[in-house]
Amino acid sequence: MSIKVLVVDDSALIREVLTRMLTRDEDIVVVGTANDPIEAREKIKILNPDVVTLDIEMPNMNGLQFLEKLMRLRPTPVVMVSTLTKKGASETLLALELGAVDFVAKPSADLTGGLEAFGSGLRDKIRAAARSDVKGRANRADAPKVAVRTAAAPDGALIAIGASTGGVEAVRAVLVNMPTDCPPIVIAQHMPPGFTSRFAARLDELCEIKVVEAEDRMPLLPGHAYVARGDYHLRVERSSGQLKCRLAQDELASGHRPSVDVLFESVAKAVGHMAVGAILTGMGRDGARGLKLMRDAGAYTVGQNQASSLVYGMPRVAFEEGAVVEQAPLEAIAARLANALVRLKNAA
Repeated sequence: MSIKVLVVDDSALIREVLTRMLTRDEDIVVVGTANDPIEAREKIKILNPDVVTLDIEMPNMNGLQFLEKLMRLRPTPVVMVSTLTKKGASETLLALELGAVDFVAKPSADLTGGLEAFGSGLRDKIRAAARSDVKGRANRADAPKVAVRTAAAPDGALIAIGASTGGVEAVRAVLVNMPTDCPPIVIAQHMPPGFTSRFAARLDELCEIKVVEAEDRMPLLPGHAYVARGDYHLRVERSSGQLKCRLAQDELASGHRPSVDVLFESVAKAVGHMAVGAILTGMGRDGARGLKLMRDAGAYTVGQNQASSLVYGMPRVAFEEGAVVEQAPLEAIAARLANALVRLKNAA
């Protein structure tokens, strides 16, 4: 069964490029294109696409306005096609908050170099979007907040979080519930360069804890969260008795940089049983191997459950491979992590 895609962009050239890239594989068919949201609205009614690709800057109605209406009236998986600018990054994060499944960075104007990689990544994101539970997310009533007790933990404790597709909202849901006395938090979210700094800044606006983009050799401090920089692996190392961030651009791991596996493996080695870890929504298997190493080292580990995951890929593999102590709904994960830290403190 082919995945039906509607391409929405005001640039005829971009519509052509996206159509050509998407139809390279037989499992994806572009059923139509639209040059603005008005035309898109009519074509969605007629063509009933499985996934929509959506530009942000368009005439008559911008992509964000259209996305908000679409998610309210007819929830449909949407992949945003974004510009690599500060404004573009901010608008893309807003689109993900409004319900978009994922995004790709728009190909450069000269369309040279990297098109094959762009096309492969786009097709993977379309497939993940087609499998995502957008309707389920739209229909779920806001879950009751689970009370988070103080997360005060012994010195040397650490929280590690990994996520991919759907992770922007999932990470936010966990961090906004973390108390300011929590131990340092390190985060690997699959995201390209140019977007992670805006992601960290947005989280910092929303959370009581301090959230920053990680820098090499930055000390890990309580009450702070560190987001892996796009196109860099983030590792944790112990130096002079202190935990620090280490950034490197060595080869991709599990197909990604930053890789959740790389982060979790470093946490297993540097922190061991004093760590707690969570693997959240995302496609693929990145993070399962690293989380299993954390669990084997004595860390408490939790995976987001299927019902609350936008894409139940990474958490599913981690669960099947015995990497998680337990699965939990997204709204309960902050409390599970905090409770594990309380147990650590009591055992110290």
